[in-house]
Amino acid sequence: SKNWVNCLKGYEIRISMDGKGRATDNIYVERFFRSIKYDYIYLNPAETGLDLYLGIKNFIEEYNQRKHQGIRNKKPKDLYKFERIIQLKSA
Repeated sequence: SKNWVNCLKGYEIRISMDGKGRATDNIYVERFFRSIKYDYIYLNPAETGLDLYLGIKNFIEEYNQRKHQGIRNKKPKDLYKFERIIQLKSA
């Protein structure tokens, strides 16, 4: 809402939002959030905020351990480690 945006601006907080109909601006995060919603939240309704937090935490840990077709059947954690090593070597 405009009130929320004005509140953030009042504290000099930089605002970063997709425009309407621009879901492809951050497609990887959008896809990840879709996975959380459809693969966990909708299938496992939480009774408390703590249950939701712990369930999502476990889902993300498992998500990072499994292989993903979109990254040539590699695990996100392994891909991240490899890219981090490359960054450190080139620094």
